[in-house]
Amino acid sequence: MQLIAYVLVGLAAGIASGFFGIGGGIIMIPAFLFLFGLTQHQAQGTSLAIMIPPIGLLAAMRYYRAGNVKVSIAIFACIGFFFGGYLGAVLANHIPGPMMKKVFGVLMMIISVKLIFGK
Repeated sequence: MQLIAYVLVGLAAGIASGFFGIGGGIIMIPAFLFLFGLTQHQAQGTSLAIMIPPIGLLAAMRYYRAGNVKVSIAIFACIGFFFGGYLGAVLANHIPGPMMKKVFGVLMMIISVKLIFGK
């Protein structure tokens, strides 16, 4: 039964990713924390491990075919993401779990307020 729950979390994250263009971590990390009892570091690491296969490939191809992918931006941002992800992981593993949870929560709150009230 637990395996089905994992698949359902992945499905929800994939749908949100394809629909909103967001990283699945905004769905998966809270699910891993609150539904499966992972620590903040475990939730973040597991979410990153899920991205190792070309997770967004099918969704990105669909957007590309519709003319909605700026390839020149995607290529260079991908390079930054590749190295930035490593640097972020190094830094995150030096911060206590409860603090990481708060930082993640504040980030989501700031983004939410900006999306709701921003221009």
